[in-house]
Amino acid sequence: MPLLKLGCLHADITTLAVDAIVNAAKPSLLGGGGVDGSIHRAAGPRLRMACMPLGGCATGDAKVTPGFDLLARHVIHTVGPVWQGGQAGEAGLLASCYRRCLSLADDLALRSAAFPCISTGAYGYPATSAAQVAVATVREHGATLCQVEEVLFCCFSVADAAIYQQLLAGSPAP
Repeated sequence: MPLLKLGCLHADITTLAVDAIVNAAKPSLLGGGGVDGSIHRAAGPRLRMACMPLGGCATGDAKVTPGFDLLARHVIHTVGPVWQGGQAGEAGLLASCYRRCLSLADDLALRSAAFPCISTGAYGYPATSAAQVAVATVREHGATLCQVEEVLFCCFSVADAAIYQQLLAGSPAP
């Protein structure tokens, strides 16, 4: 089993040439704002058509489609939790998003995947807490079951990228 390489970059996830990009999707999987809308626009109308028969997605779960007009071959759609103050199981649901995405990537024998900052936009999850869950979950999964060789945390903001860079370097997040 290969050693999982983790990285962070400040970029537009729709421009990455990886096996799969992860979409922080709405439960309907039919597009929305933020990264979800950006991915749907960049992938083209066939992405929405591919999502329609999937019947939506539960919070903490994930489903996969082709990438269509993206450089990425696949889009793994996951629905993160809405922040409710941290006492409603949000951390477990967020961790489940990362595990389910990596499991689907393993099922498809993918070697690289890029994650956005799941649930930190309109869903209100605090950026540092979300990054801590993301990094810990991916490291844990990568140490046991993962065939994926490279995971990138793709941050739309410089501030989010700084949080991930510190966590990946083994320092506490700011």
